[in-house]
Amino acid sequence: MDHGPWIAVVDDDRDLRDLLDRYLRGFGLRVRGYADGESFLREIAAGLPIDAVVLDLMLPGLDGLQVCQRLRESSRMPVLMLTARGELVDRVLGLQLGADDYLVKPFEPRELVARLQALLRRAAAAPGGLESTTGTMATMATKATPRAARFGPWRLDFERRELSGADGPVPLGGAEYKLLRFLLGRPGRVVSRDALLEVIHGRAAGPYDRAVDMLISRLRTRLNDPAQRPQLLKTVRGEGYLLAAEVEYER
Repeated sequence: MDHGPWIAVVDDDRDLRDLLDRYLRGFGLRVRGYADGESFLREIAAGLPIDAVVLDLMLPGLDGLQVCQRLRESSRMPVLMLTARGELVDRVLGLQLGADDYLVKPFEPRELVARLQALLRRAAAAPGGLESTTGTMATMATKATPRAARFGPWRLDFERRELSGADGPVPLGGAEYKLLRFLLGRPGRVVSRDALLEVIHGRAAGPYDRAVDMLISRLRTRLNDPAQRPQLLKTVRGEGYLLAAEVEYER
């Protein structure tokens, strides 16, 4: 067990990280946990040996797609991406950006182990084996990661999870932050109510489920974006919602 492959688990859910740490160690895998993609990429750039990564799609700061894209610039490390049930488009994009496999939450830990083992076997059989999966990541300069995003008259600080405007900070609840952070990563894209509910609460919407609509209403209030004539969070009838703003990242 002391000489097994190193697995990085990148997920902001501490309970899930702890669960996978205990479970994966039972199969001879060594685990390093990270609550965000930036800290994971920094350690990889510093030369920390990692043989494969379990990467959550929804992360504070850089999301899983951005982390995967950054990693693929200089590494062939196997990537197993964790996604919510309604995120088909993001699963396809994740595979296009270089993820090797994906697993939909909620999942059985034994299936995750089986998929990881398959990825590790494929990596070991490739030219250079596992030793080459990190590539030149350790020698490249670490790129600046976004600290905040600006959209319209607003700024969202990813580290503090704080929204601020011309009149100062505006408090955000946890679900409101998740919703806004998700939409900021997809400006101008229509996102379905089902997908939003999966991101926020990890479940599909029922026929009379108004949780997302109520959350959108609260977020519009925070953003001074009246429901009668919204300029930022727009409703696309029969499809979902979109963020109608250009997003600029601060690094």
